[in-house]
Amino acid sequence: MTLRALVLTGFLVVFAALVAVEAQRGGPGKPDPASDPFVGVTTDGTVQTGLFEIRSTGVSTAPVMKAAEAFLGSLTPAQRTATTFAVDDIEWRQWNNVHRAQRAGVRFKEMTEAQRTAAFALVGAGLSARGLEQTRNIMRLNESIAEITNKFEEYGEWLYHITVMGEPHATGPWGWQLEGHHLIINYFVLGDQVVMTPTFMGSEPVFAEAGKYAGTRVLHGEQEKGLAFMRALTPEQQQKATLEAGRKMANKAQGQAFRDNLQLPYAGLPAAELDARQRALLLDLIGEYVGNMAEGHAKVRMQEVERHLEHTWFAWIGESGPESVFYYRVHSPVILIEFDHQTPVAMKGPREPGRFHIHSLVRTPNGNDYGKDLLRQHVASQRHAYAIPDR
Repeated sequence: MTLRALVLTGFLVVFAALVAVEAQRGGPGKPDPASDPFVGVTTDGTVQTGLFEIRSTGVSTAPVMKAAEAFLGSLTPAQRTATTFAVDDIEWRQWNNVHRAQRAGVRFKEMTEAQRTAAFALVGAGLSARGLEQTRNIMRLNESIAEITNKFEEYGEWLYHITVMGEPHATGPWGWQLEGHHLIINYFVLGDQVVMTPTFMGSEPVFAEAGKYAGTRVLHGEQEKGLAFMRALTPEQQQKATLEAGRKMANKAQGQAFRDNLQLPYAGLPAAELDARQRALLLDLIGEYVGNMAEGHAKVRMQEVERHLEHTWFAWIGESGPESVFYYRVHSPVILIEFDHQTPVAMKGPREPGRFHIHSLVRTPNGNDYGKDLLRQHVASQRHAYAIPDR
């Protein structure tokens, strides 16, 4: 290879890397939330209306409110100022999975032990025991990747931030956000209603073979239940569900950071064509994700999902052998779930997807991510002095 060819090849590699970083940060090719009015995930850019209503669920949110008040009360005045935002603030939409992303709020690394305890009490009040354990394990595995790479300034258990949107209130709108590498939870509250999307959970690695947290594993149920459902389909159903057959060679997740207005048509296999056993398996798969919420709120969410089961679609990319690498999604008017085996970023190995790096995502399509449709209705009904901007 000539010197000129080597220089050109090097330039193209660096340029591709820069483009990839910018895309992850919401740079060229990604909309900026501040200049991209919020619509929500849709199939074609048009929001399906009438899906969400303000109502009583009968499931108390008092534990979450009290935990939020206790957490805020544990902060210094400066920390509280940095951590609190208006309920309609654009900060909701600024989340980013990338480990180098800039973040708002108070970071666990700078918290005292008492503040960390209060922070985990807040997160735990909103999540199930399993959801909290998975959250903690993702943070622990971020410590594992720091050990593997020796990049403790970029990775680590405590490099996660919490923000609180609005004032914790028994009947009014408010919420909180947990954000960091491979872990984003948006938790909106209105009265006794909860919207816990977008929620992003992932890890690289997904299992710690050694180190401080050896034996820690995440996202195994999401992986195995997705594969089990695919393998429970008939050959004809599998063919219909499969968008791309053969070995998966690229990342396929669609709805990650800065994709609040994603247009994603339904594709794959409609749940209307499933038998009773297959439907039960599909609901169990969905429940694996929804079950990260506290039990009562998860039950309400699953009832919402079941009402739209006839209009739910399952799509698959990749092979479906016992050790295969794959992507799948479950998509309905009220829920979008994605699971994706990803290419390595921090770890060594071939630059192709593997089971050691996983991204998963849950969204509420048709305008109710971050509880925005509920908030819009609340503001309209209460005739508040502030108007909710489309952002």
